[in-house]
Amino acid sequence: MTTTLIFGTVSAASGQQAAQVAFQSPEQTNAAIDKSVDLAIGFLKNRGQADNGAFSPESGVAVTGLCVRAILEHRPTDVNSPSIKKAIAVILENVQPDGGIYAKGSTHRNYETSVAVGALVAANQEGQYESQLKRAEAFLKGIQWDESEGIEPSDPAYGGAGYGSHSRPDLSNTSFMLDALVDLGNDSNDEAIQKALRFVSRTQNLAGHGNDTPHADKENDGGFYYTPAAGGETKVVDPQQDNGGALRSYGSMTYAGLKSMIYAGLTADDPRVAAAMDFIQKNYSLSENPGIGQQGLYYYYHTFGKALDAAEIRVLTDASGNNHNWKRELATTLTSQQQADGSWVNDGSGRWMEGNRNLVTAYSLLALKYCRE
Repeated sequence: MTTTLIFGTVSAASGQQAAQVAFQSPEQTNAAIDKSVDLAIGFLKNRGQADNGAFSPESGVAVTGLCVRAILEHRPTDVNSPSIKKAIAVILENVQPDGGIYAKGSTHRNYETSVAVGALVAANQEGQYESQLKRAEAFLKGIQWDESEGIEPSDPAYGGAGYGSHSRPDLSNTSFMLDALVDLGNDSNDEAIQKALRFVSRTQNLAGHGNDTPHADKENDGGFYYTPAAGGETKVVDPQQDNGGALRSYGSMTYAGLKSMIYAGLTADDPRVAAAMDFIQKNYSLSENPGIGQQGLYYYYHTFGKALDAAEIRVLTDASGNNHNWKRELATTLTSQQQADGSWVNDGSGRWMEGNRNLVTAYSLLALKYCRE
């Protein structure tokens, strides 16, 4: 995108408060990030990694892939370090005959393969993993929900990706798949990415712009929810309030949706992008994942940073007209939450594995990459 968008960080109406910006210059921000990164990588290598090279092997290769990518984003020369070599070996041991990269028997084949692709792309400095990456790309495109699964473009599941276990697709997994396809060099004209756009558009609370489901106009706030498939689902649940059949929007999925639309070639003047940014302006927060509080907070930080970077947004203006340097504010938030041992953990909610220090530290490192000025 060539247009710089100007939108906001905090909704005054919601009562949320932005983190105080402690960093007053790019030099100060980057120095703080460098210090934080050193501590975090030290934690991962010295305390987070198992003797065989895996990070949290109970997750298959997912957390290992995220940790490798997170380290190499900040230290590409570590590709030849013993720690990264051992972790890459674990990933390669899980390359399956169908081209996917996942633990045998996994019910998260799309997720594991997508993040493993990110790790191998970052480590592929001499082209040594080209064969594995090409096969993984074919695998991911093969399990995307489309005609090969016997569904037509009119189906709400069309174009999406699920965990890879034949359960319904969702926006989170679709977002991970799109990250991998873009990492692999696919552009917005790629057929799989354009198919995914159909699914992504149906996860947005916006009538008349691709969402032809019964939920399209019930909320109509421009935000995104988890999935339109199999009757639709959101992770925002309020048993005290009848939502009239609406699928409520929330923060992390809205940033995942924004990022996905940008990958598919949509620009700032597209109504879908404009509506997503309007939701962000009204609901922006660095203290919570808007709509679901502390749940998935670090996934939110990572997706938030990656989406705003993809959209080439530099300054955010909140609903009250206050401007915010989101990079510095996010850097302040993350560095202030880092534990003494260099890790991060979600103390407010362990949902979606955010009690796992390896996973949350990887998310934080990946988010910090987008905070550099």
